[in-house]
Order: sequence, then structure tokens, then C-alpha cells
Amino acid sequence: MKVIDQKLNELKTKGAPQKEITLFMKNLGTERAKLHGWPNTYVFTKTMGEMLMQQSKENLSLVIIRPTVVSGTYKEPFPGWVEDLKTINTLFVASAQGNLRCLVGETKVIMDVIPVDMVVNAMIVAMVAHAKQPSDANIYHVGSSLRNPVTLVSILDYGFVYFTKKPWINKQGKPVKVSKIILFSSIASFHGYMQIRYLLPLK
Repeated sequence: MKVIDQKLNELKTKGAPQKEITLFMKNLGTERAKLHGWPNTYVFTKTMGEMLMQQSKENLSLVIIRPTVVSGTYKEPFPGWVEDLKTINTLFVASAQGNLRCLVGETKVIMDVIPVDMVVNAMIVAMVAHAKQPSDANIYHVGSSLRNPVTLVSILDYGFVYFTKKPWINKQGKPVKVSKIILFSSIASFHGYMQIRYLLPLK
């Protein structure tokens, strides 16, 4: 915090515009995260939060839940419910709306996706199991890849089948016809496709 406060005060003292301050602080955060072995500020601050809780818990029971990629619900309150469009949910919506035609990724990579209601259930069970048991932090990783692994290409195929049967209805009240998403294994092949599909017709 001292480093951040010092840099922030320096920028304000020299009268730097807010846009410059925001960009500088963003880059500083990434730099500090990488300095301590983390790829970005997202995972770095999550780690800082866990460390802070462990240092401050005193005699309280502490349970830390680390879910993998959280998706829409499995059952509760109803299948597919989501509160916002983040992480993998944006992939589903973009596909359903016909806005996602291609993607770069490994076909056989395992996508460790876990429905949000399963995460909530795991949290409740963990809290009950460790209630009134002061101890070191109990950490649980909640995921699906061990028992029910699913590949990226399978997720894309499931989405295609689902939105073909139950299409997204656009603002005009018409169903959106989806197409299979093309999955490229490299950036080079993706660039080649983009040039042939979109750039060449413009010349």
C-alpha cells in the first residue's frame, strides 16, 4: 500500500490527468502482481484477500472456497439461470446471438466449468462442516474436471445443439439461426481465416 500511495501522490502532485493516473496505476498493479509470481491483478488480489482473512481471523472458523469457471445454474432456482454475463456465459450468449463465428483454442483442452448453484451448495456444506471449529483455513477447490471433464469443443457443440433447438429471439421477435463455431488451434490459422473470409472480399 505504501508503494501505491507514494506513486499516487507523486502523480497528483505533478498534476497528472485522471486518465494518465488510471493507466499508470493499472500498469503498476500488473507489475506488482508479476513481481510476486502472479500473472495479473485479478488472481493477485484474490490471494491478498485470502492472506488478509487468515491473518485477521483469530479464533474464528475460516473456510475458503475456490471455484473454477462458474457458469449458469444446474437446477436452482431453475436450469441455466445467470445473474450477469461474465466469464464463460459471454461465450454462450455471443454464440446464441449469432455474433461468435470462430474462436482460438485447443480442441482437447478441458474446460473446468462448475454451475453456480453447485458452488453455493459447496459453500453451505463447508460452513456447516467447519462451524465452531477454530483452526487453520480450510480450503476447498470446487470444480468438475475430475469427475465430469468436458472439452472446449464439446461445450461449443452442446451450445450449437441447444440453440438450434431453442433459438435466441432477437429484438425483432425472430429466432436467430446459429452456425457451428469454427475452432482454430493457432493464432496464425485464425489470421489466415480472417484475411480470406473478411479482408480479401474488401479488396
